[in-house]
Amino acid sequence: MSSGDDRVRQQRTTVARWVERAQRVGYLAWAVSTALVIVGLLTTFSSAIATAVVVCLVGGSIVLAPAIILGYAVRAAERDDRERGL
Repeated sequence: MSSGDDRVRQQRTTVARWVERAQRVGYLAWAVSTALVIVGLLTTFSSAIATAVVVCLVGGSIVLAPAIILGYAVRAAERDDRERGL
């Protein structure tokens, strides 16, 4: 294994850590939006609650979309390395 391989694996590990954090944040935003919808249904569904729900859904989606794609890419690269015996 050359030093270039080590650098690639270190970078891949770093990306995997950021992906995990981004997925947590994105799913948390979706959970908050779900909780806000429930609160809105149990109380008066005001425009402030509706705005907060939309912000959480859009923000969570913006964070989650690239995180999910990069997560698949990291796993595919790791699987490819294993299959090639690296």
